[in-house]
Amino acid sequence: MIAFNFNSVASVLVEDGAANQLGSVLRARFGAERPFIVTDMGLVKLGMLAKVQASLDEAELDHAHFDGVEADPSEAVVLKAVEAAKAHRADVIVGFGGGSSMDVAKLIAVLASGEQQLSEIYGIDQIKGGRLPLVQVPTTAGTGSEVTPISIVTTGETTKMGVVDATMLADLAILDATLTTGLPAHITAATGIDAMVHAIEAYTSRLKKNPISDGLARQALLMLGNNIVTACNDGGNLDARRAMLIGAMLAGQAFANAPVAAVHALAYPLGGHFHIPHGLSNSLVLPHVLRFNEEAAGHLYAELAVLAGQGNSAGDFIAWMDRIADETKVQRRLRDVGISHNDLPMLAQDAMLQTRLLVNNPREVTLDDARAIYEAAW
Repeated sequence: MIAFNFNSVASVLVEDGAANQLGSVLRARFGAERPFIVTDMGLVKLGMLAKVQASLDEAELDHAHFDGVEADPSEAVVLKAVEAAKAHRADVIVGFGGGSSMDVAKLIAVLASGEQQLSEIYGIDQIKGGRLPLVQVPTTAGTGSEVTPISIVTTGETTKMGVVDATMLADLAILDATLTTGLPAHITAATGIDAMVHAIEAYTSRLKKNPISDGLARQALLMLGNNIVTACNDGGNLDARRAMLIGAMLAGQAFANAPVAAVHALAYPLGGHFHIPHGLSNSLVLPHVLRFNEEAAGHLYAELAVLAGQGNSAGDFIAWMDRIADETKVQRRLRDVGISHNDLPMLAQDAMLQTRLLVNNPREVTLDDARAIYEAAW
């Protein structure tokens, strides 16, 4: 067996209603006095932030928040949030929301306490020094960002850059299924399939696949696959919601150590150019990347089919993913989300720039291959 390194968060708390005791948790675990919450306006309008703030008030903590996070957060948003955290003299950062809020929280924890600039930490292992204590509280079951050391920032009109560094692994991830019961079915479907993509790509990752990531990916896929339809059809089912949250976290732990590949590489341009949510972008290209990869990773897809009780071949596995997409009513075609056929060459060119991801794919992807995958998805 080849040598490998495995990193993950220090602690995970799985408890229904745990977010309502956030104040006491922050005080007990971190001695917090001045927590800073990073979230988005959507959660503020839904009243979800108010419940968390009430627990901070009850614990007599001097708290502040930033609610300006948007999908695909820009450098300007990150820098504004960092300045707000500094002005508050924050002593612990809490990411509360989806992947974008948690991504921004990671960067604040580093930048609000150190001397480095955002531009200096892009890339892999570029962070020097420490960070503020970091707690992540996901409100969707998809990105796994609560347990990954990765943050993606929009750097231009359509371009993105990543910060990848184990320094950004949270001190605590809190999985509270009650936070996800109000998610609409279409968001539940897209984020759930996103988490399944994380598990699948980690299991087939070419360079860093290892026994620990494999075990996490397999368990994640089981929990997600067995519960996603129920979670979509019965959003108040706490057992299904909890299983989705745990499954998304396990998939996050897996791909944080065995990185994702071509599905994400082809999904990123969809978000960059057309602002399609990340989970939906992944689900749109997933079946077509699976078929492309079958000649190189077919035996691994077959293993996953057997694991899920869905047959014993790569074709059976791909058919299962197709059925999940149908049963959850997730959008299936690029044309259905406003992408023109004339856009496909541009998307293919941009996908080829995602070398950090493509190097992990079990089969080499050329420009012509990327164009063909988009054609199949259109």
